[in-house]
Amino acid sequence: MKVSENKYNLKVAVVILNWNGKKYLEKFLPSVTKYSKSEQVKVFVADNGSSDDSVQFIQENYPEIERVLLDKNYGFAGGYNKALAQIEAEYYVILNSDVEVTENWVFSIIDKMDADRSVAAAMPKIKSYHDKECFEYAGAAGGFIDKYGYPFCRGRILDTIEKDEGQYDNESEIFWASGACLFIRSSVYHQQKGFDDDFFAHMEEIDLCWRIKNTGQKIMYYPDSEVFHVGGGALPNNSPRKLYLNYRNNLFLLYKNLPSKNRFVIVFIRMVLDGASAMVYLSRFSGSFFFAVLKAHFSFYASIKKLKAKRKQQMNINNKYFHNEIYEQSILYSYFVKKARTYKKLK
Repeated sequence: MKVSENKYNLKVAVVILNWNGKKYLEKFLPSVTKYSKSEQVKVFVADNGSSDDSVQFIQENYPEIERVLLDKNYGFAGGYNKALAQIEAEYYVILNSDVEVTENWVFSIIDKMDADRSVAAAMPKIKSYHDKECFEYAGAAGGFIDKYGYPFCRGRILDTIEKDEGQYDNESEIFWASGACLFIRSSVYHQQKGFDDDFFAHMEEIDLCWRIKNTGQKIMYYPDSEVFHVGGGALPNNSPRKLYLNYRNNLFLLYKNLPSKNRFVIVFIRMVLDGASAMVYLSRFSGSFFFAVLKAHFSFYASIKKLKAKRKQQMNINNKYFHNEIYEQSILYSYFVKKARTYKKLK
């Protein structure tokens, strides 16, 4: 562990956002406190207006953990923005409440970020808590997107999840780091004004990483650090609300960050693809999913004026728009037509 001089009294703030998640705090705080013991590290729990007895549980069982109390549920994006505005540290580690960490999970990444100032954010290897030999859906071995904005990971293409056999044990530059366990310099976080509150939850970390990469800084994957994620803790995968947020936020993401020359074409194609998937939901008698997609599109239309203002603000930075980590083909075509079901099979 390296100790570097900085203007902050605290080197690393591990910040867990909680909303009615006492069961996860009971299960996973033991590993976090055990493997985060250092004068350089402090664990915080930011409570998003929980109605259960989460706060009381922490107070009684983990008095060493500092609590940041918010008055209501501001979502993942807004909750972290409000919490991190109250925490001073050189690095933030944004950690989901349903993550089990392992020995040396913090400084195996922090030491490498200290050594390379061009790295703005990073993530560990994220594996499944329920199947510890396999990668986990939300991050795996580093995130990417295709030309139409569909996210995928090394170790997870659409719904195909790989077993970890060491195939992604190389440090690698990636396009986005998972919000399940995101290491980020506090200076970068605040320079970018954090997550976009309007996302509420889902894909806000991809938006933040895209904005960071547009400044020429790097997002890295460091496999020496390994954590295990339950996933779907706040919203289950079969939730129409989650589907709505994913479809809407993906359009927000594209509109805000794509280069002007192809923004309208790609957003239009993406909306057509969304419409096709909505019809599939309808054909399967999943009316709630169909209306979730429809609602997402109407919400996107209603937000265009605000998105334009955000986009204009972002254009003031040095934005080169080209990133090797964007897959310049359709991941859907590669997956369903070319049968490329793993990252290493993508061309």
